[in-house]
Amino acid sequence: MEALYRRSSGFVATSDKSGGGPPIMNWQPDEAGLAQIIQLLKESQISKTEVQKAVQQKLESLNQYPDFNNYLIFVLTKLMSEDEPTRSLSGLILKNNVKAHFSSFPDEVKAFIKQECVTAIGDPSSLIRATVGILITTIAKKGDLSNWPELLPLLSQLMDSPDFYTCEGAFGALQKICEDLADQLDNVGPSQPLNYLIPKFLQFFRHQHAVIRSHAIACVNQFIIYRSQALVTHMGPFVENLFAVAGDEDSEVRKNVCRAIVMLLEIRTEQLLPSIHSIVEYMLLRTQDQDESVALEACEVWLTLAEHPHCVEALSPYMNRLVPVLLNGMKYSDTDMMTLKGDLEDDANVPDRESSIKPRHHHSKTHSQQHEEAAEGSGSDDDDDDEDDDFADFLSDWNIRKCSAAALDCLSNVFKQDLLPILLPLLKETLSSPQWEIKESGILALGAVAEGCMAGIIRHLPGLLPFLIGCLEDPKVCKLLIKG
Repeated sequence: MEALYRRSSGFVATSDKSGGGPPIMNWQPDEAGLAQIIQLLKESQISKTEVQKAVQQKLESLNQYPDFNNYLIFVLTKLMSEDEPTRSLSGLILKNNVKAHFSSFPDEVKAFIKQECVTAIGDPSSLIRATVGILITTIAKKGDLSNWPELLPLLSQLMDSPDFYTCEGAFGALQKICEDLADQLDNVGPSQPLNYLIPKFLQFFRHQHAVIRSHAIACVNQFIIYRSQALVTHMGPFVENLFAVAGDEDSEVRKNVCRAIVMLLEIRTEQLLPSIHSIVEYMLLRTQDQDESVALEACEVWLTLAEHPHCVEALSPYMNRLVPVLLNGMKYSDTDMMTLKGDLEDDANVPDRESSIKPRHHHSKTHSQQHEEAAEGSGSDDDDDDEDDDFADFLSDWNIRKCSAAALDCLSNVFKQDLLPILLPLLKETLSSPQWEIKESGILALGAVAEGCMAGIIRHLPGLLPFLIGCLEDPKVCKLLIKG
């Protein structure tokens, strides 16, 4: 790699022609060194273990040369002749270097990387724009936003660009910054950037491009949980703009709208109570959205409302419509069916694996409660390892089926026996269905309400037992019940 480190510093600083900005750092790579870097990046994409080990060793050895990071940013932002995956990979390697070594980068290297990131934020490639956004956010996290004071005003300015790529690139970077540095943004010195960023984000809720609308909503959403004063000040316009795009044709926009409503109901309920009936109607519709990711976000609202003191008042008029929606959501999705295909095949002559017959420990807590407890201390006993493994699998596979069951579970603890006149006819219908997946959803629903409706459901067991016994005659249902 001699060609790479023959030039320890190839920078030339020139004045900003506008007269107001910092000096522009010019750097040009050595052609032989550039060719070596490109070859290394190509080798990085070869999946063979021995090649990957050799590449990793080379990358570690190159980190001792300051110019190496200049080559990486040059490939990412300037080398248009290379394919996008190679350019993006160069940026991701640089991101890792920034995470590990940014404090030891020479000042001129730091300045050059920052400069080139901003220059490339409007790259025509969405992959490169995303990589640049990730790199900008990583630099901001390592160096603290206060050490890059011009970043946020510049990104805010670039959002106004008439060029779509530049506008989207700036928004993409800002969304990542909002996700990873929300606490810093809420406390960055006297400038208080959220005071101008929040109202600016709101202006883009109705942008002509869906991806920009989605970015804008996602950026604001990050500050709901933080109860940021800048958002509280603009809460009225925020809610108004949310409702204006609630019926958006883009699924990502709808998903972010649902996410915002759920969080607002958790911490700013008084803001939405006057519109609670319209919100329930909307979330009922979105819980049935054709896009499962939207449906899942919407379904979370029933978990939130179940814990609210106004739950009975808000949901009583809708339970005869909500319960069937939740019951329908408990069926295995098409994706689930593909995953289960092997489990449903006839394997009567194949010995059971130990993991398939070990006891399962089921939880009837809400998703949010599970996340909170998972974040607590790790001082569990070894005897709990198997349960922890099951629990981890549960959290990693949170989906509309599990969310619907959890919602019905929580609501049954609120409405108790009052839920049964609506639920029981539906249960009998599902449990007697000729389709195994509908039968199984009925069994799941019965288990979900068993605790909350226990007192009332006991007297109905004689009528339910024939349906449950009939389910045991379906081999697919039996296999799924055995697997838990």
